[in-house]
Amino acid sequence: MRLIVNATAESDAGVVFGGTIHFESEERDAAVGTLPGFNGARFFARSGGFEVGVGNIYGALEFMPGQYPIDLGLTGHSYDYVAYNFRGDAYQNGQGLGSSGSNGIEVLYSAGDLAVHVSATNPAGANNERIAGHIAYTWNGWTFALGAQDSDFVGDTEWTATVGGSFGPADVTLAFADNGVAGDHWVLAGRFDVGAATNIEAYVADADYFAQTSYGVDFNHDMGGGTSLRGGISNNNADVTIVDFGVRFNF
Repeated sequence: MRLIVNATAESDAGVVFGGTIHFESEERDAAVGTLPGFNGARFFARSGGFEVGVGNIYGALEFMPGQYPIDLGLTGHSYDYVAYNFRGDAYQNGQGLGSSGSNGIEVLYSAGDLAVHVSATNPAGANNERIAGHIAYTWNGWTFALGAQDSDFVGDTEWTATVGGSFGPADVTLAFADNGVAGDHWVLAGRFDVGAATNIEAYVADADYFAQTSYGVDFNHDMGGGTSLRGGISNNNADVTIVDFGVRFNF
């Protein structure tokens, strides 16, 4: 159960100031005695296509188009289809301040078909700086994105590229990441409509640090009113089969 609280105010000059915080409870947290709680807040100021965020930031690689080409099943399974493999700063939904601690800062800019995102973190008292950025451009229905990172963490992503768009009846994405000493990571994913309210998603992913190729398929059926019936099956990089089924609802 995740409650998302957004607070914004707009100045007379048209600058929007805001903050976002999540309250979350998960069975896996309760199993180890962790009570429901809040995550770290993200604060921002936005004017036109320019935005500055601080705190529990999105992270330039995490927010890059094509890194989440699908949302498999009800729970995301092992997220083997995320090419950068969380080897960089990322927004933390659950409890805690996020990988950025309290010192994350990011700048986002968009103008027409062009988008740019730069983020940086340096938690106090630790030699673990991360500076990352991506640039994305949409042309003729296809989005091309390129990201890079300079990090003090061994095994972090060095660079990543994605391309995604429509190919006949399917939305397809091809993603690649050079994850430093961990090696390369490839992903091919697609989404297909099989009715007015139902789609099927599938992926295949491989990486130098996988024990075996990972693959999966799911279905999503929109029941209206913010509810959807969802389920999926995958065989992850450790040869573990995951199955889930349930209802997701937004309100």
